[in-house]
Amino acid sequence: MTSRSPVALLAAAALALGAAACGEDEKTGSAGGGAAKPVAEVKNLSGKMTEVTLDGAFVEALTSLKVTPGPVGDAKISDAGVASFPITGGNVKYFTPGAVSPFVQGIINHDGAGLSLEAGGKEVELENFDVDPGKSVLTGDVSVDGEKAAPDAPLFFLDGRTLNPLQANDDGTAVLEGTTVKLKDEAAKLLNTTFGIKALKAGLVIGVAKITINTK
Repeated sequence: MTSRSPVALLAAAALALGAAACGEDEKTGSAGGGAAKPVAEVKNLSGKMTEVTLDGAFVEALTSLKVTPGPVGDAKISDAGVASFPITGGNVKYFTPGAVSPFVQGIINHDGAGLSLEAGGKEVELENFDVDPGKSVLTGDVSVDGEKAAPDAPLFFLDGRTLNPLQANDDGTAVLEGTTVKLKDEAAKLLNTTFGIKALKAGLVIGVAKITINTK
């Protein structure tokens, strides 16, 4: 892990994990750094956790459709409706805003964890989530009834317009909370086809994300 300053490093990691702090819609910028050098770089991200408080309307929609959500692998879903996914690795570069587009680049991995959706004898598993901060998107592997259906598929759009300021804690962690997680069109179509429904639409709010990372 390297940086030009601890403050810049912390800001870079937090912005990257927020995923959409610099975006306002689903349009993606052009990647690349050219001759520009990153202000901060985290070559090896480690823990802790991405948590998503599931939106009440989303839970109600699943209930009405008789779709049951559940955790996959190392993921957990609390009685309060908070889905948690351990951060397992990744990397990020943070450039001066305006120097390159997107100015946050990298990948944040959540291997071995995900979310299952079950209805009518069918089960869909979404797992091995990767956050791409430059595209404001979360991708993952999709399987249907245990068979691989779509590797590295775009699943959720991460809307950073609702993002709260970074919270640095005395215990050596930092928290970034408020990114709204929304269903991508590709995922909506796949789920509708699998379950034989038409109710799931692109832009459906899944919940609000809270990212906790180690800073030491």
